Amino acid sequence: MAFPHRPDAPELPDFSMLKRLARDQLIYLLEQLPGKKDLFIEADLMSPLDRIANVSILKQHEVDKLYKVENKPVFSTSEQLCFLVRPRIRNMRYIANLVNSDKMAGRTRRYKVIFSPQKFYACEMVLEEEGIYGDVSCDEWAFSLLPLDVDLLSMELPEFFRDYFLEGNQRWINTVAQALHLLSNLYGPFANCYGIGRCAKMVYEMWRELEEEEEGEIKGRKPEIGHIFLLDRDVDFVTALCSQVVYEGLVDDTFRIKCGSVDFGPDVTSSDKSLKVLLNAQDKVFNEIRNEHFSNVFGFLSQKARNLQAQYDRRRGMDIKQMKNFVSQELKGLKQEHRLLSLHIGACESIMKKKTKQDFQELIKTEHALLEGFNIRESTSYIEEHIDRQVSPIESLRLMCLLSITENGLVPKDYRSLKTQYLQSYGPEHLLTFSNLRRTGLLTEQVPGDTLTAVENKVSKLVTDKAAGKLTDAFSSLAKRSNFRGISKKLGLIPRGDSEYDLKVPRDMAYVFSGAYVPLSCRIIEQVLERKSWLGLEEVVRLLNGNEFAVTDMVPEENAPSDSLRLVLVVFLGGCTFSEISALRFLGRERGYRFIFLTTAVTNSARLMEAMSEVKT
Repeated sequence: MAFPHRPDAPELPDFSMLKRLARDQLIYLLEQLPGKKDLFIEADLMSPLDRIANVSILKQHEVDKLYKVENKPVFSTSEQLCFLVRPRIRNMRYIANLVNSDKMAGRTRRYKVIFSPQKFYACEMVLEEEGIYGDVSCDEWAFSLLPLDVDLLSMELPEFFRDYFLEGNQRWINTVAQALHLLSNLYGPFANCYGIGRCAKMVYEMWRELEEEEEGEIKGRKPEIGHIFLLDRDVDFVTALCSQVVYEGLVDDTFRIKCGSVDFGPDVTSSDKSLKVLLNAQDKVFNEIRNEHFSNVFGFLSQKARNLQAQYDRRRGMDIKQMKNFVSQELKGLKQEHRLLSLHIGACESIMKKKTKQDFQELIKTEHALLEGFNIRESTSYIEEHIDRQVSPIESLRLMCLLSITENGLVPKDYRSLKTQYLQSYGPEHLLTFSNLRRTGLLTEQVPGDTLTAVENKVSKLVTDKAAGKLTDAFSSLAKRSNFRGISKKLGLIPRGDSEYDLKVPRDMAYVFSGAYVPLSCRIIEQVLERKSWLGLEEVVRLLNGNEFAVTDMVPEENAPSDSLRLVLVVFLGGCTFSEISALRFLGRERGYRFIFLTTAVTNSARLMEAMSEVKT
């Protein structure tokens, strides 16, 4: 049922060390402000902080009260205030208002600002402009890697996607490079490095500079992880835009998994309370179904319930000694398993209700038609109906983007028609969102005669132009072409439908999309690892707009243990989905690899669209 790891699968490194390092550094920073203090925490740092240092740990280090950084007046009586924030301008204004109101009231306190994961010069400039730079002390909490599971590390930087891929802001590149540098310091150098995408290339170059500065320190160390693969999110938008049908992906799409945990409401818990549940390999029930296609999950859970009942029934014929052993050794574990089982059954029922209401089958059928390039007229009509019925602004946008990318842009008539209908249905305030989607290449209009060669000619004419901005625009327009059909053919992303696809016994990674599509990102990783280079993939690389690299034998072969060469760290820049994680876990089991995932944040189609939207819900 679940994917057991092969008996010869290599052991994963112990990433709990990253948590201990982050906790120790935070405690050190808090202790630099001796005595009682109040701690102000930014909202999106609360969940990651909870995974590193809970309230009791903070209290042990003289944190008196905790406040959320929000636009409300604060009444703190403490003489020392500590702010744990992301490096954002609005946070600096918030702190400045607080410090300046204290000055006006003639009150003297000590202030400390801890930036996570790093401080930016722009933030210090704002503090200076506000006239409080000399009143606060600034520090960095270099907390950029949070282990969400045994094989999943997240930087918890959801803004990375919008910052880099929409606004061209490169401020997080250094943060990712520093994170990779930390991993190579802790777990040894990587023997082989592959990547594709402009951002991946920049990260690689900055990371190598950091490595060269400290070459002597890690030289001669044996690597624990043999391969590293860096991938930009815009190399494969299609996978991120598809509806997820593996259990973990569906739970994320339906309930939103945040920082490795999910809030199950009363409809799941069968009580009047909500419950926060940690979803990782320690949840034995979840671990067995997380990578499964949803159609298999109910069968597994009902079988599990029968097995559990049989274990409970064993009590009946026991004597006192056996009963004592059963109660002390097994009962607690069975009760825990029973609780988790009822939660996941409740979650499945809730998902089923929501998906039936949405007519999920029809939606999936439309997506598959778009991926395969069939019935485009019918699919466009379905999207129009979706917009007219005002099902959901985010869902309608997602389907329009999927149509655009798979068709290499919309024909002008369809683009104008869909855009007009959308704005009339959901409101003109979405107009800026369309501009964002066009800039990132998610929703574009085909221009007559605007073939790749035509755009290349435009660029060559602009080379002599002194206006650097125009040149950048030309290159970015060159990079925003999708070419999905060509890539799909070259890499065989659509499995041949010779026979019915058995989702109970998957034959390839396409099972994560019901056998209709192999995730492009995962196929690229598979092909490059197989070849140990990009050789033979030149045409695919050209269609993906280049920026590929492969640096092999960075560590002498005799220094690389054979187990390490079967461990692959995949770095997703701009977010990765649970479907991609499940697909690569499947590939690892088939080929004898173990994959470790490092992502700027876990994403899905809704998060992607929300990042592009100018209408905040």
